[in-house]
Amino acid sequence: MAETKHKIKVLFLCTGNSCRSQIAEGWARHLKSDAIEAYSAGVSPGGINTRAIAVMAEAGVDISMQMPKHVDTLGGIDFDYVVTLCDDARERCPVFPHRTRCIHRSFEDPSFMAGSEDEITTAFRKLRDDIRAFIETMPDSLRSESCCEAKSDEF
Repeated sequence: MAETKHKIKVLFLCTGNSCRSQIAEGWARHLKSDAIEAYSAGVSPGGINTRAIAVMAEAGVDISMQMPKHVDTLGGIDFDYVVTLCDDARERCPVFPHRTRCIHRSFEDPSFMAGSEDEITTAFRKLRDDIRAFIETMPDSLRSESCCEAKSDEF
């Protein structure tokens, strides 16, 4: 009889659930669906960023059907890890059950960047690639980090 592998439940949390957390959920589903059951939410959700959808599509990952949601709507899920992706979400992160480990990994949000269309698109691509690099280290990297340990997006 084959042994069933337990998938860890990971919530990616940011302020608006429009860009960073959506990209992280998309990468986790695309790259790590064998080991991770991925979710994303925001502390103040808004609409999904069309540039995030576009740069993920360039990489072959469709996040166009993902929907922004408030973290409170996921209260019935017993997460193994909550990964906050911005300082605001870290500050406003709700309390999760004791067994849930909270990890902080801050990524710059290019949504509010000023510049030419090319500069902004380049920033979104960099975010996409930085988050991919982080997701590729999972789940092992989550187990080795201490709770609420702050890390920047520099690898």
